[in-house]
Amino acid sequence: MHALIVIDVQNDFCPGGALAVAGGDEIVAPINALMGAFDAVVLTQDWHPANHASFASQHAEKAPLEMIEMPYGPQVLWPDHCVQGSDGAAFHAELDVDRADLIIRKGFRREIDSYSAFFENDHATPTGLEGYLRTRGIDRLTMVGLATDFCVNYSAVDAAKLGFAVTVRQDLCRAIDLDGSLKAAQEGMTKAGVDLA
Repeated sequence: MHALIVIDVQNDFCPGGALAVAGGDEIVAPINALMGAFDAVVLTQDWHPANHASFASQHAEKAPLEMIEMPYGPQVLWPDHCVQGSDGAAFHAELDVDRADLIIRKGFRREIDSYSAFFENDHATPTGLEGYLRTRGIDRLTMVGLATDFCVNYSAVDAAKLGFAVTVRQDLCRAIDLDGSLKAAQEGMTKAGVDLA
């Protein structure tokens, strides 16, 4: 069984959003067109409280994209984005959300960020996605969405470590590419056994 995992195709990651990824809206129609080819479709949704610890606004004299140390390791400070219930947190209006079997919300714990669809950034607290996929008998995953070098990357590497066969459709992802983060992500995914298509 083969699932399509659609990562964070939300308004704040699309042009005009609080953390816009260049060309983020270009992938919506081709992702919709792909959905029918899979046994299951899962959408992930960044879903932060307004005072999330990864927001630069929560740290005095810190600016977006600065790095800090959190109890679980290094953390990029982001502009406020994907705040629960906001328009920015909503899926892109043209994304076919009705095709989703499951929507996984992540990053809702104030004190820890969550890039991966499988674990919080402590690499230990699970989202429940692995159990859902296993009980459905799904062992192959194709990942698409935003952004290649953060949430897609973390999700793909975690899935490969958990034993899933993982393909990332790079043509249906877009990257932030912060200080070479795209190249590093591609190398890390390849090393983890992810197929970059």
